[in-house]
Amino acid sequence: MDPTTERRYRWVFLAAAIYDLALGIAFTFLYAWAFDLLGIRDEAPEGAYVPLLGSFVLVLGIAYVLIYRGDLQRNRDLILVGTIYKFAYASVATVFWLKGDAPHAIFVVFGVVDIVFFVLMFYIWQSLGKVKSAAD
Repeated sequence: MDPTTERRYRWVFLAAAIYDLALGIAFTFLYAWAFDLLGIRDEAPEGAYVPLLGSFVLVLGIAYVLIYRGDLQRNRDLILVGTIYKFAYASVATVFWLKGDAPHAIFVVFGVVDIVFFVLMFYIWQSLGKVKSAAD
């Protein structure tokens, strides 16, 4: 893989890492503030639900950092897991939006962002598979 392409691929994972780390920290440790900031404090679920989901996002942000700084080809399986995660959230957000049952507009915005990341990561995952096949 040429260095320019590799650099572009890495930037996708750095952007995903920053995005998920920020959301993960906000919704794990500062979720009351995050819901206030979004103007939806009254809609915030009670209990450990939000921090638990925030911690999942935080862990995925860490995974994207590891992909960004590691060997992309060797991390192809980890890229697939991150890609599936983006697909999962985007799918749920899309279904709830189409049903008119999205809990808040920000839920849909996060879904759109994850659709973009899903498409980019899926493309990268496929491209890395082609590079490996060509080397075999």
